[in-house]
Amino acid sequence: MKTYIFSAIALFCCVLQIRSQEVPEITAKDSIITSSWMFGVGWNFIDDSGDAFNDVTTIKDQWNGVAFPSRLSLGRYWKSGLGMELIGTYNNYKEGNIIDGITISEDIPYWGIDARLSYDLNKLVGQTGFFDPYVGVGLGYSDANNLGRGTYNAVIGFRTWFSDRWGLDFSSSGKWSFGNEASNHIQHAVGAIYQFNIEKELSKKGEEKLALLQEMEKEQQRVQDSILAARKAEEEAIALAKRLEKEKEAARLAAAEKAKKDRLTNLQQALDSLGAVYFAFDSSILTTEAKNNLDKVAALMTAHPEYTFLVEAHADSRGPKKYNQW
Repeated sequence: MKTYIFSAIALFCCVLQIRSQEVPEITAKDSIITSSWMFGVGWNFIDDSGDAFNDVTTIKDQWNGVAFPSRLSLGRYWKSGLGMELIGTYNNYKEGNIIDGITISEDIPYWGIDARLSYDLNKLVGQTGFFDPYVGVGLGYSDANNLGRGTYNAVIGFRTWFSDRWGLDFSSSGKWSFGNEASNHIQHAVGAIYQFNIEKELSKKGEEKLALLQEMEKEQQRVQDSILAARKAEEEAIALAKRLEKEKEAARLAAAEKAKKDRLTNLQQALDSLGAVYFAFDSSILTTEAKNNLDKVAALMTAHPEYTFLVEAHADSRGPKKYNQW
């Protein structure tokens, strides 16, 4: 019992020690999205002035855009940080803007379709919360200034997230024509994005919290197992003591019973060894040997008052009544 109480006190102290530490709690912030699909709707703005790569700050007379959403995208992103995205855009070169170094005299429609491979820079610098920068390369086809051309593209951008599903996407893409017939141009984009089919896992910080929680649970279980083992040992010791006590008492009773039987046997043998008591022939007087035997019987009766002795006798029926009643 003392062992059990000591173990219980040890467990209580251990629990107090664990509680005194800061118990980590795994929250939604401790998990990161590792893979998902992403759909986006937004706007694109094009600088196809001919010197877009020489002066990227000029907006007036060089940037082209429309008021309604003009960009759609659908992408798949993986745990490795890589993403594959398909993008469709529509635009309108405004009359009076500079296109390929010439001021155009009428509106000219633009459309393009691009496929790009991007890489999440958070895989290199670590998770940055709601800020998600990326770079990428790709191929595309554009019809701009009434001239179709294939392009190879480079992109830099970032996404900002308001939740696991909703965010904004900002990017700038340089598009270089495969041939010399068409000029190169820059396409900027901004839009809303929605993630679906999301898969998550713990961040590095979350894994550290989980490891600490598992260690604390393991320690608690170890102490609990020790308490249970001590309790079991204590119960087994008590049961053993009771069993030994019962066995001891049973042995004592058996020994007492055996001793009692032995005394009775010895007494019976002592009585049997004395022989019968006889009167002298044709006499009412006991013989000297018979008197000695009766004295010995009396001595045995005195020595063993716990027993009841049954003494039986048979007298000869010959002679007068007085003779036989001596």
